[in-house]
Amino acid sequence: MSDVFNHPWMGSLFGDPEVQALWSPEAQLVHYTAFEMALSHALEDVGRVPLGHGAAAAATLENTIIDPASLAGDVARDGLPIPALVRRWRAADPAHQDALHTGATSQDVMDTALALTLRAVSDLLARRLRSLDATLRDLDARFGDRPLMGRTRMQAALSIRVTDRLRSWRGPLAAQAHRLDAARAGVERLQLGGAVGTRHGFGDQGQAIANAMATRLSLSAPDHAWHSDRGGVVHYAACIAGLSGVLGKVGQDIALMAQQGIDDIRIAGGGGSSAMPHKSNPVLAELLVTLARLNAGSLSGMQHALIHEQERSGAAWMLEWALLPQMTLATGRAVTAAQALCNGVESMGDA
Repeated sequence: MSDVFNHPWMGSLFGDPEVQALWSPEAQLVHYTAFEMALSHALEDVGRVPLGHGAAAAATLENTIIDPASLAGDVARDGLPIPALVRRWRAADPAHQDALHTGATSQDVMDTALALTLRAVSDLLARRLRSLDATLRDLDARFGDRPLMGRTRMQAALSIRVTDRLRSWRGPLAAQAHRLDAARAGVERLQLGGAVGTRHGFGDQGQAIANAMATRLSLSAPDHAWHSDRGGVVHYAACIAGLSGVLGKVGQDIALMAQQGIDDIRIAGGGGSSAMPHKSNPVLAELLVTLARLNAGSLSGMQHALIHEQERSGAAWMLEWALLPQMTLATGRAVTAAQALCNGVESMGDA
Protein backbone atom coordinates (compact mmCIF):
# COMPACT_ATOMS: atom_id res chain seq x y z
CA MET A 1 0.00 0.00 0.00
CA SER A 2 1.74 3.16 -1.18
CA ASP A 3 -0.77 5.99 -0.70
CA VAL A 4 -3.83 5.79 1.53
CA PHE A 5 -5.23 9.04 0.11
CA ASN A 6 -5.59 7.63 -3.43
CA HIS A 7 -5.75 3.90 -2.77
CA PRO A 8 -8.63 1.99 -4.45
CA TRP A 9 -10.28 1.16 -1.13
CA MET A 10 -8.36 2.98 1.60
CA GLY A 11 -9.01 6.20 -0.31
CA SER A 12 -12.68 5.89 0.65
CA LEU A 13 -11.62 6.44 4.26
CA PHE A 14 -8.64 8.80 3.88
CA GLY A 15 -9.36 10.50 0.58
CA ASP A 16 -10.56 14.04 -0.07
CA PRO A 17 -11.49 14.31 -3.75
CA GLU A 18 -12.07 18.07 -3.58
CA VAL A 19 -8.63 18.83 -2.17
CA GLN A 20 -7.06 16.21 -4.45
CA ALA A 21 -8.54 17.99 -7.48
CA LEU A 22 -6.82 21.24 -6.45
CA TRP A 23 -3.43 19.48 -6.71
CA SER A 24 -4.21 17.55 -9.89
CA PRO A 25 -1.79 17.80 -12.85
CA GLU A 26 -4.49 19.53 -14.85
CA ALA A 27 -5.06 22.16 -12.16
CA GLN A 28 -1.33 22.78 -11.84
CA LEU A 29 -0.99 23.24 -15.60
CA VAL A 30 -3.78 25.81 -15.46
CA HIS A 31 -1.84 27.72 -12.79
CA TYR A 32 1.45 27.49 -14.70
CA THR A 33 -0.30 28.85 -17.77
CA ALA A 34 -1.93 31.63 -15.76
CA PHE A 35 1.49 32.74 -14.49
CA GLU A 36 2.96 32.79 -17.99
CA MET A 37 -0.02 34.64 -19.44
CA ALA A 38 0.21 37.26 -16.71
CA LEU A 39 3.93 37.65 -17.42
CA SER A 40 3.38 37.99 -21.18
CA HIS A 41 0.79 40.71 -20.68
CA ALA A 42 2.95 42.48 -18.09
CA LEU A 43 5.99 42.50 -20.40
CA GLU A 44 3.88 44.25 -23.00
CA ASP A 45 2.29 46.60 -20.47
CA VAL A 46 5.68 48.01 -19.43
CA GLY A 47 7.12 48.05 -22.94
CA ARG A 48 9.65 45.23 -22.55
CA VAL A 49 8.32 43.58 -25.73
CA PRO A 50 6.76 45.14 -28.87
CA LEU A 51 3.10 46.08 -28.82
CA GLY A 52 0.94 43.02 -29.46
CA HIS A 53 3.60 40.46 -28.62
CA GLY A 54 2.40 39.92 -25.08
CA ALA A 55 -1.21 39.45 -26.09
CA ALA A 56 -0.21 37.08 -28.90
CA ALA A 57 1.99 35.03 -26.59
CA ALA A 58 -0.80 34.88 -24.02
CA ALA A 59 -3.19 33.62 -26.69
CA THR A 60 -0.72 30.89 -27.61
CA LEU A 61 -0.44 29.87 -23.99
CA GLU A 62 -4.18 29.75 -23.56
CA ASN A 63 -4.74 27.67 -26.69
CA THR A 64 -1.89 25.17 -26.35
CA ILE A 65 -3.12 21.83 -25.02
CA ILE A 66 -0.58 19.71 -23.19
CA ASP A 67 -1.08 16.18 -21.91
CA PRO A 68 0.34 16.10 -18.37
CA ALA A 69 1.51 12.52 -18.83
CA SER A 70 3.68 13.59 -21.77
CA LEU A 71 5.91 15.55 -19.36
CA ALA A 72 7.06 12.51 -17.39
CA GLY A 73 10.29 11.95 -19.32
CA ASP A 74 11.21 15.63 -19.24
CA VAL A 75 10.67 15.84 -15.48
CA ALA A 76 12.79 12.74 -14.91
CA ARG A 77 15.60 14.54 -16.73
CA ASP A 78 15.10 18.19 -15.71
CA GLY A 79 13.71 17.65 -12.23
CA LEU A 80 10.61 19.77 -12.90
CA PRO A 81 8.14 20.37 -15.75
CA ILE A 82 8.70 24.04 -16.60
CA PRO A 83 11.68 23.76 -19.00
CA ALA A 84 9.76 21.31 -21.18
CA LEU A 85 6.64 23.47 -21.10
CA VAL A 86 8.59 26.56 -22.11
CA ARG A 87 10.18 24.69 -25.00
CA ARG A 88 6.77 23.61 -26.25
CA TRP A 89 5.21 27.04 -25.84
CA ARG A 90 8.03 28.75 -27.68
CA ALA A 91 7.97 26.16 -30.45
CA ALA A 92 4.23 26.82 -30.85
CA ASP A 93 4.81 30.57 -31.32
CA PRO A 94 8.40 31.40 -32.31
CA ALA A 95 7.38 34.85 -33.53
CA HIS A 96 6.44 35.95 -30.03
CA GLN A 97 8.79 33.91 -27.88
CA ASP A 98 10.31 37.12 -26.56
CA ALA A 99 7.14 37.40 -24.46
CA LEU A 100 7.17 33.79 -23.27
CA HIS A 101 8.82 33.17 -19.88
CA THR A 102 11.32 35.98 -20.46
CA GLY A 103 13.05 37.00 -17.23
CA ALA A 104 11.38 34.30 -15.14
CA THR A 105 12.69 31.03 -13.75
CA SER A 106 10.98 27.70 -13.15
CA GLN A 107 10.57 28.32 -9.44
CA ASP A 108 8.74 31.57 -10.14
CA VAL A 109 6.13 29.58 -12.06
CA MET A 110 5.77 26.73 -9.59
CA ASP A 111 5.77 28.86 -6.44
CA THR A 112 3.10 31.10 -7.90
CA ALA A 113 1.10 27.98 -8.78
CA LEU A 114 1.55 26.93 -5.16
CA ALA A 115 0.17 30.29 -4.03
CA LEU A 116 -2.88 29.86 -6.24
CA THR A 117 -3.41 26.29 -5.04
CA LEU A 118 -3.14 27.15 -1.36
CA ARG A 119 -5.58 30.02 -1.85
CA ALA A 120 -8.13 27.53 -3.16
CA VAL A 121 -7.33 25.08 -0.35
CA SER A 122 -7.81 27.82 2.25
CA ASP A 123 -11.13 28.90 0.74
CA LEU A 124 -12.36 25.30 0.85
CA LEU A 125 -11.22 24.75 4.44
CA ALA A 126 -12.83 28.01 5.56
CA ARG A 127 -16.20 26.97 4.11
CA ARG A 128 -15.99 23.56 5.72
CA LEU A 129 -14.99 24.96 9.10
CA ARG A 130 -17.96 27.31 9.13
CA SER A 131 -20.25 24.35 8.50
CA LEU A 132 -18.58 22.28 11.19
CA ASP A 133 -18.89 25.07 13.75
CA ALA A 134 -22.58 25.39 12.94
CA THR A 135 -23.00 21.67 13.59
CA LEU A 136 -21.18 21.90 16.92
CA ARG A 137 -23.34 24.88 17.84
CA ASP A 138 -26.41 22.77 17.10
CA LEU A 139 -25.12 19.97 19.33
CA ASP A 140 -24.72 22.52 22.09
CA ALA A 141 -28.29 23.68 21.63
CA ARG A 142 -29.56 20.08 21.77
CA PHE A 143 -27.45 18.59 24.52
CA GLY A 144 -25.46 21.39 26.15
CA ASP A 145 -27.34 21.47 29.47
CA ARG A 146 -26.94 17.75 30.10
CA PRO A 147 -24.52 16.59 32.82
CA LEU A 148 -21.29 14.87 31.91
CA MET A 149 -18.46 13.54 34.04
CA GLY A 150 -15.39 15.70 33.64
CA ARG A 151 -12.20 13.67 33.41
CA THR A 152 -8.61 14.65 34.09
CA ARG A 153 -5.74 12.33 33.30
CA MET A 154 -8.43 9.92 32.06
CA GLN A 155 -9.90 9.60 35.55
CA ALA A 156 -13.30 10.75 36.76
CA ALA A 157 -12.95 14.23 38.29
CA LEU A 158 -15.95 16.56 38.71
CA SER A 159 -19.29 16.90 36.99
CA ILE A 160 -19.46 19.30 34.04
CA ARG A 161 -22.02 19.91 31.33
CA VAL A 162 -21.89 18.84 27.71
CA THR A 163 -21.50 22.51 26.76
CA ASP A 164 -18.19 22.58 28.65
CA ARG A 165 -16.83 19.69 26.60
CA LEU A 166 -18.10 21.27 23.39
CA ARG A 167 -16.47 24.57 24.35
CA SER A 168 -13.14 22.76 24.59
CA TRP A 169 -13.64 21.75 20.96
CA ARG A 170 -15.13 24.88 19.46
CA GLY A 171 -12.81 27.45 21.04
CA PRO A 172 -9.50 25.95 19.84
CA LEU A 173 -11.06 25.17 16.46
CA ALA A 174 -12.07 28.81 15.98
CA ALA A 175 -8.64 29.99 17.13
CA GLN A 176 -6.88 27.66 14.72
CA ALA A 177 -9.14 28.76 11.87
CA HIS A 178 -8.18 32.35 12.66
CA ARG A 179 -4.47 31.46 12.62
CA LEU A 180 -4.88 29.76 9.26
CA ASP A 181 -6.67 32.80 7.86
CA ALA A 182 -3.85 35.05 9.06
CA ALA A 183 -1.26 32.72 7.50
CA ARG A 184 -2.74 33.18 4.03
CA ALA A 185 -0.92 36.46 3.47
CA GLY A 186 2.39 34.63 3.77
CA VAL A 187 1.63 32.25 0.90
CA GLU A 188 -0.86 34.00 -1.37
CA ARG A 189 1.80 36.08 -3.07
CA LEU A 190 3.42 36.23 -6.46
CA GLN A 191 6.87 34.74 -6.87
CA LEU A 192 9.03 36.64 -9.38
CA GLY A 193 12.76 36.66 -8.96
CA GLY A 194 14.40 35.27 -12.06
CA ALA A 195 17.46 33.06 -12.01
CA VAL A 196 19.01 34.24 -8.73
CA GLY A 197 16.13 36.16 -7.18
CA THR A 198 17.27 39.64 -8.24
CA ARG A 199 14.88 40.18 -11.18
CA HIS A 200 17.94 41.07 -13.23
CA GLY A 201 16.16 40.22 -16.47
CA PHE A 202 13.67 43.06 -16.02
CA GLY A 203 16.03 45.99 -15.51
CA ASP A 204 14.43 48.61 -13.30
CA GLN A 205 10.92 47.43 -14.20
CA GLY A 206 10.84 44.33 -12.01
CA GLN A 207 8.39 45.67 -9.48
CA ALA A 208 6.13 47.17 -12.13
CA ILE A 209 5.99 43.79 -13.86
CA ALA A 210 5.33 42.05 -10.56
CA ASN A 211 2.54 44.47 -9.72
CA ALA A 212 0.87 43.96 -13.08
CA MET A 213 1.09 40.20 -12.79
CA ALA A 214 -0.17 40.16 -9.23
CA THR A 215 -3.19 42.23 -10.19
CA ARG A 216 -4.12 39.75 -12.91
CA LEU A 217 -3.67 36.79 -10.56
CA SER A 218 -5.25 38.47 -7.48
CA LEU A 219 -2.13 37.86 -5.41
CA SER A 220 0.08 40.23 -3.44
CA ALA A 221 3.29 41.48 -5.05
CA PRO A 222 6.24 41.46 -2.63
CA ASP A 223 9.21 43.66 -3.52
CA HIS A 224 11.59 40.70 -3.40
CA ALA A 225 11.71 37.04 -4.33
CA TRP A 226 11.04 34.42 -1.66
CA HIS A 227 12.84 31.57 -3.43
CA SER A 228 14.95 30.76 -0.37
CA ASP A 229 12.63 32.21 2.28
CA ARG A 230 10.15 29.42 2.96
CA GLY A 231 8.93 30.85 6.26
CA GLY A 232 5.46 31.63 4.94
CA VAL A 233 5.02 28.15 3.50
CA VAL A 234 6.27 26.41 6.64
CA HIS A 235 4.07 28.62 8.84
CA TYR A 236 1.07 27.69 6.70
CA ALA A 237 1.97 24.01 7.13
CA ALA A 238 2.12 24.56 10.89
CA CYS A 239 -1.35 26.10 10.83
CA ILE A 240 -2.97 23.22 8.95
CA ALA A 241 -1.14 20.76 11.21
CA GLY A 242 -2.53 22.69 14.17
CA LEU A 243 -6.00 22.51 12.70
CA SER A 244 -5.82 18.76 12.22
CA GLY A 245 -4.37 18.49 15.73
CA VAL A 246 -7.35 20.28 17.25
CA LEU A 247 -9.65 17.93 15.35
CA GLY A 248 -7.56 15.01 16.58
CA LYS A 249 -8.42 16.07 20.14
CA VAL A 250 -12.11 16.02 19.19
CA GLY A 251 -11.69 12.53 17.75
CA GLN A 252 -9.82 11.29 20.80
CA ASP A 253 -12.49 12.66 23.13
CA ILE A 254 -15.30 11.08 21.14
CA ALA A 255 -13.54 7.69 20.99
CA LEU A 256 -13.21 7.74 24.78
CA MET A 257 -16.75 8.98 25.32
CA ALA A 258 -18.08 6.15 23.14
CA GLN A 259 -16.42 3.40 25.21
CA GLN A 260 -18.79 0.71 26.42
CA GLY A 261 -19.48 1.31 30.08
CA ILE A 262 -18.94 5.07 29.75
CA ASP A 263 -21.45 5.77 26.98
CA ASP A 264 -21.19 9.55 27.13
CA ILE A 265 -22.08 9.77 23.46
CA ARG A 266 -24.16 7.76 21.03
CA ILE A 267 -23.30 7.92 17.33
CA ALA A 268 -25.27 6.45 14.44
CA GLY A 269 -23.42 3.88 12.39
CA GLY A 270 -19.91 2.87 13.29
CA GLY A 271 -17.49 0.33 11.96
CA GLY A 272 -17.95 -3.40 12.18
CA SER A 273 -15.49 -6.00 13.41
CA SER A 274 -14.58 -9.15 11.49
CA ALA A 275 -14.16 -11.10 14.73
CA MET A 276 -16.69 -9.46 17.08
CA PRO A 277 -20.01 -8.68 15.39
CA HIS A 278 -21.34 -6.98 18.54
CA LYS A 279 -18.82 -4.13 18.26
CA SER A 280 -19.40 -0.69 16.70
CA ASN A 281 -15.99 0.88 16.25
CA PRO A 282 -15.60 4.71 16.29
CA VAL A 283 -13.84 4.69 12.93
CA LEU A 284 -14.13 8.39 12.09
CA ALA A 285 -13.04 9.43 15.57
CA GLU A 286 -9.98 7.21 15.22
CA LEU A 287 -9.32 8.63 11.76
CA LEU A 288 -9.17 12.14 13.22
CA VAL A 289 -6.45 11.02 15.63
CA THR A 290 -4.51 9.31 12.85
CA LEU A 291 -4.64 12.34 10.56
CA ALA A 292 -3.50 14.62 13.37
CA ARG A 293 -0.52 12.39 14.06
CA LEU A 294 0.30 12.11 10.36
CA ASN A 295 0.42 15.89 10.00
CA ALA A 296 2.45 16.27 13.18
CA GLY A 297 5.10 14.02 11.67
CA SER A 298 5.01 15.75 8.30
CA LEU A 299 5.41 19.16 9.92
CA SER A 300 8.82 18.20 11.22
CA GLY A 301 9.77 17.42 7.63
CA MET A 302 8.48 20.78 6.45
CA GLN A 303 10.75 22.49 8.96
CA HIS A 304 13.68 21.12 6.95
CA ALA A 305 12.38 23.06 3.92
CA LEU A 306 13.55 26.21 5.71
CA ILE A 307 17.13 25.14 5.09
CA HIS A 308 17.59 26.48 1.56
CA GLU A 309 21.19 26.82 0.51
CA GLN A 310 22.24 30.16 -1.01
CA GLU A 311 19.86 31.71 -3.56
CA ARG A 312 17.76 28.67 -4.47
CA SER A 313 17.57 25.02 -3.47
CA GLY A 314 16.52 21.91 -5.28
CA ALA A 315 16.53 19.43 -2.40
CA ALA A 316 14.66 21.55 0.15
CA TRP A 317 12.14 22.63 -2.46
CA MET A 318 11.43 19.04 -3.55
CA LEU A 319 10.71 18.16 0.07
CA GLU A 320 7.79 20.60 0.02
CA TRP A 321 6.36 18.88 -3.05
CA ALA A 322 6.30 15.56 -1.23
CA LEU A 323 4.90 16.80 2.09
CA LEU A 324 2.67 19.86 1.73
CA PRO A 325 0.01 18.46 -0.65
CA GLN A 326 -0.37 15.42 1.61
CA MET A 327 -0.74 17.69 4.64
CA THR A 328 -3.57 19.61 2.97
CA LEU A 329 -5.26 16.33 2.06
CA ALA A 330 -5.01 15.13 5.65
CA THR A 331 -6.40 18.42 6.95
CA GLY A 332 -9.20 18.57 4.44
CA ARG A 333 -10.22 15.02 5.21
CA ALA A 334 -10.05 15.71 8.95
CA VAL A 335 -12.64 18.46 8.58
CA THR A 336 -15.02 16.32 6.50
CA ALA A 337 -14.56 13.38 8.87
CA ALA A 338 -15.32 15.61 11.85
CA GLN A 339 -18.40 16.92 10.07
CA ALA A 340 -19.69 13.42 9.33
CA LEU A 341 -18.93 12.32 12.87
CA CYS A 342 -20.81 15.23 14.43
CA ASN A 343 -23.69 14.80 12.00
CA GLY A 344 -24.08 11.28 13.35
CA VAL A 345 -24.31 12.21 17.04
CA GLU A 346 -27.64 11.02 18.40
CA SER A 347 -27.07 11.80 22.07
CA MET A 348 -24.48 13.33 24.41
CA GLY A 349 -24.32 13.28 28.21
CA ASP A 350 -26.94 11.92 30.59
CA ALA A 351 -30.48 12.45 29.34
